[in-house]
Amino acid sequence: MGTPARRVTLAAVLDVSWVLAFVAIGRAAHAHGDTASGLASTAWPFVVGLAAGWLAVAGWRRPSAIVPTGLVVWLATVAVGMVLRVFSGQGTALAFVFVALGFLGLGLLGWRGLVQVTLGNDQKS
Repeated sequence: MGTPARRVTLAAVLDVSWVLAFVAIGRAAHAHGDTASGLASTAWPFVVGLAAGWLAVAGWRRPSAIVPTGLVVWLATVAVGMVLRVFSGQGTALAFVFVALGFLGLGLLGWRGLVQVTLGNDQKS
């Protein structure tokens, strides 16, 4: 996967891209449009949660590790994202929480799983 800095950058880009895909798909499914401001207002709680997860687990040390990095990043993205949605007056229906857990888990853990399978578990992620 390249140099350590490149691995961290790629991991961060993959994580942010998956969060943005989650938001864009959700907004499209609910006919909220795809304006930049609309996407940003929906995405920011999850992006903050993602950053909190990276900071909590020092994700730059092993960015492609499923445990602890992927697990902490995934759960923090959803938990912090939902709390911030409540404080900003956005919805957090139980079904939405489960969809967020599923979709974000699929992506944030999924690409890390693919790295482990293709590069091996002894890979210094």
